[in-house]
Amino acid sequence: MIACSKLYCGKITESDSMRYGPDKHKKPIVVWNMTKQCNLHCVHCYINAKGKPDANELTTETAKKLIDDLAEFQAPVLLFSGGEPLIREDMFELGAYSVQQKLRTVISTNGTLITPEVAKKIKDTGFSYVGISIDGLENTNDKFRGEKGAFNKAIKGIHNCIEAGVKVGLRFTINKNNFSDLKGIFDLIEKEKIPRVCFYHLVYAGRGTKMIEEDVSHKETKEALDLILEKCEKFHKDKVECEILTVDNHTDGPYLYMKLKSKDEERAKVALKLLEINGGNSTGIGIAEIDNLGEVHADQFWQHYSFGNIHKRKFSEIWMDTSDPLMAGLKNRKKLLKGKCAECKWLSICNGNFRVRAEAYYQDVWAEDPACYI
Repeated sequence: MIACSKLYCGKITESDSMRYGPDKHKKPIVVWNMTKQCNLHCVHCYINAKGKPDANELTTETAKKLIDDLAEFQAPVLLFSGGEPLIREDMFELGAYSVQQKLRTVISTNGTLITPEVAKKIKDTGFSYVGISIDGLENTNDKFRGEKGAFNKAIKGIHNCIEAGVKVGLRFTINKNNFSDLKGIFDLIEKEKIPRVCFYHLVYAGRGTKMIEEDVSHKETKEALDLILEKCEKFHKDKVECEILTVDNHTDGPYLYMKLKSKDEERAKVALKLLEINGGNSTGIGIAEIDNLGEVHADQFWQHYSFGNIHKRKFSEIWMDTSDPLMAGLKNRKKLLKGKCAECKWLSICNGNFRVRAEAYYQDVWAEDPACYI
């Protein structure tokens, strides 16, 4: 994640220690895609969610053993995702158990199922944060999600979280189909008083693999970043309380730094230092994923490659085992990178960006990331 509010405007946020503190990358944030079942059918879904759960999804008992292992391993965050996690009947039981084990426990959801009652239950359970996906204004989002009315339901879900005192944010994946909605999304954020927004770059995985041609051009990516940074600065100046981040393209780091350097060289030096501490893409290092069947992946976009299953070995053992060439490579990738990534002067703050995107585009894990725009 590139914390634009922090780096570009100097805004202090509660997640600073996780991104820029001394324990950065010590243990991974763990995404658990707890079910493949979803009530929507998003065109870019990285996990190919569907209308019913897979057979043999992790049981409540097995999930609790996983949570015990993550707590002992000192994973900083457990993120419940899907599919749609709110569909799982034991989600709140498992959420409460995770909180009890002192894991920071968060939810990634489409938001359409968050009624006032559900929002209160999220609050009472102790979830730290809820990220709600909205990929455009009403018509764009509903087409993207495959259901008319999904936008309004998600907005209500955000309202219900805010009213219940739950920290909530909007998640937006940039692509050609919603690129023109970006300005409107900022208007929406300001109007609805949404306190956090994450702008995701498209990753070519799952159903998103079919969207390679739907990704924005490098020129459009720069235009998107220019707008995001402009709005970030305006919100800060106008005291609009909204934390702004970009996700899944670490090229945003050097791009932000270069823009900031032309405006304020001293603040740019601080931003560069923080980017160096962050270290760039942390797939296989500071981010991990466990799917609904217990397979362990380098991150949520690596569904096609498993390092092992938690039914056979604990996650903590699988994650620290570098006998797998991909795991070893991801943890120490710089010497393996090819193309412009291998010689890039920004490698220390990007770390070669997204390897799964390079694999999808070039059929080579260590090729340059095609989404790099500088």
